[in-house]
Amino acid sequence: MSNPQISAIICTHNRHTYLGAAIDSLLVQNFPDNFEVVVVDNGSSDFAGPDSSISQTREVVEARLSDSRLKYVWEPEIGLSVARNTGARVARSEILAYLDDDAVADPNWLRVLHIAYQSERKLAVAGGKVELLWPEGVAPPNWLSPGLIQNLGAYNLGETQICVTAAGLTPRGVNYSIRRAFLEEIGGFDVKLGRIGKKLLSNEELRATELALELGWQVVYLPEALVFHNVAPSRLNKAWFVERGWWQGISECYREQLSDRADISQLWRGGERMLRGVAKSFKYFRDPAQRFENLVFAWGQIGYLSAAVGGLIFAPKLTRRL
Repeated sequence: MSNPQISAIICTHNRHTYLGAAIDSLLVQNFPDNFEVVVVDNGSSDFAGPDSSISQTREVVEARLSDSRLKYVWEPEIGLSVARNTGARVARSEILAYLDDDAVADPNWLRVLHIAYQSERKLAVAGGKVELLWPEGVAPPNWLSPGLIQNLGAYNLGETQICVTAAGLTPRGVNYSIRRAFLEEIGGFDVKLGRIGKKLLSNEELRATELALELGWQVVYLPEALVFHNVAPSRLNKAWFVERGWWQGISECYREQLSDRADISQLWRGGERMLRGVAKSFKYFRDPAQRFENLVFAWGQIGYLSAAVGGLIFAPKLTRRL
């Protein structure tokens, strides 16, 4: 079989409940040309019981391996960026499309992405709209603001294709594609960023977009490249958002270190943002959603400051990866 026109990659860790639907949504894509699906099992240990010889994650994949387009890969080193780099190494296409293991792709997802890359040779990163799938019978709580809903993966820049010129607007990892040539140019996804086990680190996609814009590549939002993201019930509590905010602050600090922007001014920036978040939480005291969003923001700045202090005192400056 000739090399595929596009490679869909799912990186998974102990998420067998959703994984089957994610794989199935790729195997039924309206993409007439050759494509492949690579599942990177990132150290899953969700065994059904003490006598089980393989994880439930692996069982889900093996039940579908009769489809020749599907490939299973084991990656023991825990870390989303590590798993993504492994997927890129194993995949055979020049276009790499990443779908989260708890998401479902629209039937036209691969086709829309493929057309975009064929139309523009300098396109480095592309992604599309992400809509949330709420658990049956569950509605968003009144303390959940539109801003915090984005932490669940929601992403919508409208109904028109646009070029992304600000790193903060980069496509979300749940619905993300990248050109192999560009990924190799930047040395792969930076393993200091991205989720590692229970550490909710992020910003690996944002960092890639930052580098793409610096190096003269294009980043595009494609509204028709639609993905649906399941909201896990375990995330619908304030503690999860508080923890997510903490790690977001740390991730932002790490990204600044990688961008050679780590200096004493980080302490001023983090302190000012923390105080601003606290002040706004009092300003919106009667609005539970806005109050909580600003408290999460303020707490995230404490995480940012802790990482900044550690970087300034204990760690050598990180080497920029180009």
